[in-house]
Amino acid sequence: MLERLAGKSHYCFLDGFSGYMQITIAPEDQEKTTFTCPFGTFAYRRMPFGLCNAPGTLQRCMISIFSDFLENCIEVFMDDFTVYGSSFDGCLNSLEKVLNRCIETNLVLNFEKCHFMVEQGIVLGHIISNKGIEVDPAKISVISQLPYPSCVREVRSFLGHAGFYRRFIRDFSKVALPLSNLLQKEVEFDFNDRCKEAFDCLKRALTTTPIIQAPDWTAPFELMCDASNYALGAVLAQKIDKLPKVIYYASRTLDAAQANYTTTKKELLAIVFALEKFRSYLLGTRIIVYTDHAALKYLLKKADSKPRLIRWMLWLQEFDLEIRDRSGAQNLVANHLSRIERVSDADSPIRDDFPDDHLYILYSISDSFSTPWFANIVNYLVASVFPPLASKAQKDKIKSDAKHFIWDDPYLWKLCSDQVIRRCIPDHETDSVLQFCHSSAPGGHLGVQRTARKVLDCGFYWPTIFKDAWKICSTCEQCQRAGNTLTWQ
Repeated sequence: MLERLAGKSHYCFLDGFSGYMQITIAPEDQEKTTFTCPFGTFAYRRMPFGLCNAPGTLQRCMISIFSDFLENCIEVFMDDFTVYGSSFDGCLNSLEKVLNRCIETNLVLNFEKCHFMVEQGIVLGHIISNKGIEVDPAKISVISQLPYPSCVREVRSFLGHAGFYRRFIRDFSKVALPLSNLLQKEVEFDFNDRCKEAFDCLKRALTTTPIIQAPDWTAPFELMCDASNYALGAVLAQKIDKLPKVIYYASRTLDAAQANYTTTKKELLAIVFALEKFRSYLLGTRIIVYTDHAALKYLLKKADSKPRLIRWMLWLQEFDLEIRDRSGAQNLVANHLSRIERVSDADSPIRDDFPDDHLYILYSISDSFSTPWFANIVNYLVASVFPPLASKAQKDKIKSDAKHFIWDDPYLWKLCSDQVIRRCIPDHETDSVLQFCHSSAPGGHLGVQRTARKVLDCGFYWPTIFKDAWKICSTCEQCQRAGNTLTWQ
């Protein structure tokens, strides 16, 4: 909506008068709104605030009224209507059509809240004008006066406020990482110098945000992507008058598994993240992707790659994109990320020996642990490989069992019969899980059935849960002292 409104010369902002109350409730449904007060029992005949379906009903009603004007001369959000035009006369003609439609449908407007033929205005917390999209100063004026947070609640509140305008802040996730770490469970609140630096940096960024340009749908988009050791960054831009104009900033942190990806995987993941984030902008348009990892240019032409890379490359084919390499100093995102110097040779073949690929990894676990019970299933899901010397019956059983499992690196998940997805636990971890669910303070030394159920409720699975729970309960010293009644309940 903001992108369609930005870049126009004139606007009219209309507000519905008690928008909810303008919608009547069907007589047979009025009793559902009954309420009791000291003066008696009453029911609404018109839709009030507070009903769970009221916002959706109001939005659908407004869209149906202006359905032939939407995305042409008006944008609707609940009972707020924005009429726009590329010229004064064009906006005036659009306003006339909208007001006539209001008369035809008995839609009442609040004149005191309406503004006509203005050059800028506030929509959804942003200022829109002919220049583009800006941050509303009223929303961030208090930011410059904020003291340092003294508790986790204040940190969460600040990040929520700042995150609303994250599209204006380049590499928001990387800058805010020290503050985000304070929100983790069982982490001591220590607002150190790194947190203070991140807090001050976000305050400066919010109070000096740039003007975001509205996209030109006839021009190709430029996408600048990069990945560091702990974050992904992307910039959506277009060249207007041969100068790059930013449309959107996006970033996110890497989880523990993604942080272990090789450089090639991280760089390709950054492109996948950017295309998914900006999907509504990029579908059906020409895209030029800039990256500082030259090997990515040749991945789309490579016949054999690892499974994850193949999945990502198949997903990229949905877009009309061209990948170009650019050095880190030239990349708009890479120049502020900490980089590891590397030299890429455009003529050298792409290496396939990614160290964290999981083909056959479950056969080479440390000697202190035995091969997990799900090794054959994982190897079949990842590489379609069966155990050596496996019979046809064994292969068929692995195929049948694998239908109920999902491999999401680095864990295997099972879709259980109760339609809950649970993480598969290797044999060497089952005892610790059972001990926690049975013998710890939250466990309560419950019986076999309830101990096993507690394991399932925690989101864990292995085939012999109930058998192992019986062993734990039958050998628990405290349960034996209490007697069999406690053990089997």
